[in-house]
Amino acid sequence: MKKQIVQIFSWVTVAWIAKVFLASLPYKFSGHPDTQHIFGTIGGWMQGVLGEGIGSWFATSGAIAVGSAELVVSVFLLVPALFFVREKLTGRKPVFSRAHFHALGGLAASGVMTGAVFFHLFTPLGIVVLHEGKSDGGSLFYAAASILVLGLIMAAANFSLIKQEKVEGVPAY
Repeated sequence: MKKQIVQIFSWVTVAWIAKVFLASLPYKFSGHPDTQHIFGTIGGWMQGVLGEGIGSWFATSGAIAVGSAELVVSVFLLVPALFFVREKLTGRKPVFSRAHFHALGGLAASGVMTGAVFFHLFTPLGIVVLHEGKSDGGSLFYAAASILVLGLIMAAANFSLIKQEKVEGVPAY
């Protein structure tokens, strides 16, 4: 029963993380004005705190770097779906279980969102992003905070299944 609950929770969490991460990629990769505002604000803050070089780099390239990390994490979290299909077609079980991918992917997603939450809370960006008279109502911050928390919960739950697998000898797919 616990295994099924963790699997369902994990897939719902993966769907949310992938939706948020993948939906933001066109903005991050295209240089959208809202994205330029967000990363420019953070880059400007970084210039004053960490130095001109890192701040300037983050303002110009931070969106690509963060978007690339979000793309990699999304693919990593969705890989078990491909393994499931392959197993049904060929009968070959994957080397690593779904639980392994979701535990590590949850940590990775939380790691990326730790940065986002930090920048929303401790820089001039703020919880509510204002740009050209428009407000996001805090939606970017709340999405980042939810992924940070859900990713950690998903990681802990799946690490627990992996530990149980080692004790009982039953795969935690």
